[in-house]
Amino acid sequence: MPVNVPNDLPAIDILRQENIFVMTEERAVHQDIRPLEVLILNLMPTKLITETQLLRVLGNTPLQVNVTLMHMENHLSKNTPAEHLITFYRSFEEIKDKKFDGFIITGAPVEQMQFEDVDYWQDLIKILNWRASHVFSTLYIC
Repeated sequence: MPVNVPNDLPAIDILRQENIFVMTEERAVHQDIRPLEVLILNLMPTKLITETQLLRVLGNTPLQVNVTLMHMENHLSKNTPAEHLITFYRSFEEIKDKKFDGFIITGAPVEQMQFEDVDYWQDLIKILNWRASHVFSTLYIC
């Protein structure tokens, strides 16, 4: 079944070349099924590569999956264009009232520092606390 992603997400072309069934938002609204709602908090610096890897796996499920990509509001990404984040990612404030079937949180390359010293640590704690009442299942990777 397809993974439902934003209409112009760059990963779409890569996934289609790999025969992963990707459905755009426009087509998905005409489906008469309840999709699985998955939130992805992508903390990796190479967001485009990571989102493609995750969507590749989600696209191989027998369910329709609606994906919402989330970024940390108070963190400036050095390796992902701001336009990409503005266009395809949502902030916590934009999604905090929604419920999700699943939540995928990627790791972050912070091997050289205490995780508590990361500039988004307090925001991450808030999200993890929120998750307990808004997400059915969480997967931590990396």
